[in-house]
This record gives sequence, C-alpha cells and structure tokens, in this order.
Amino acid sequence: MAMMTSLLKSKIHRAVVTGASVDYEGSLTIAADLAERVGLLPYERILVGNLANGERFETYVIYGKSGSGTIELNGATAHLGKPGDRLTIMSFAWVDAAATARHVPAIIVLDERNQIARG
Repeated sequence: MAMMTSLLKSKIHRAVVTGASVDYEGSLTIAADLAERVGLLPYERILVGNLANGERFETYVIYGKSGSGTIELNGATAHLGKPGDRLTIMSFAWVDAAATARHVPAIIVLDERNQIARG
C-alpha cells in the first residue's frame, strides 16, 4: 500500500478582497488568470485565511474575468471578510510519499491591485 501525504498544491498570498455578495449561492470568485497561474481549477476546494480578522474557511473556486483582479467573497463567506481585506488562498493535493521530496507548490504573491508581485 502506497502512503500519500497531503501537501500544499497552490497558494495565492495577500489577495485583496474586491467585493462580497451574500446573495450569491457560495464560493470565492478569483480572476481566471490568477487561478490558472497557480493551477486552481473551477469548483476546486480551497482553504482561505483572512489576514485582517483571522477567519479561516473552506469553499470552492469560481473563475472571474481574466485580468480583472477580482477576489469576491460569495454567499456565507461574505460575512467572513470585507473589501480591502487580504486573503491567503490555498489548495492541497495528495502526493505519493516517493514524490514528496520533489514536490513544489505553485505560489504567487499579489500587490494591492491584485497584480502578481512575485511568483
């Protein structure tokens, strides 16, 4: 039996919340170009940490317009932050134990306009 380890797959660090819509059904809208850059897929499960208030929550990815810088809290998650808050958005993957030493997550750091500053 092969052992699997859960490792960080993707991370968008310091994303600025651009909107919040409690009436939407749920999820986190992320500009498609940013999500694609770190390999996040539509409907992929994510863990989000809000640097402003310490909230952590799970939801899933919805693609927003590419190049828009959109990071929008939807549904219940709209209560866990507000525009201007900084988020860390993470996804994880199960990696075979033999491959863990070679695994490198895709990470980007954003500036105040949700443009890639590093990564």
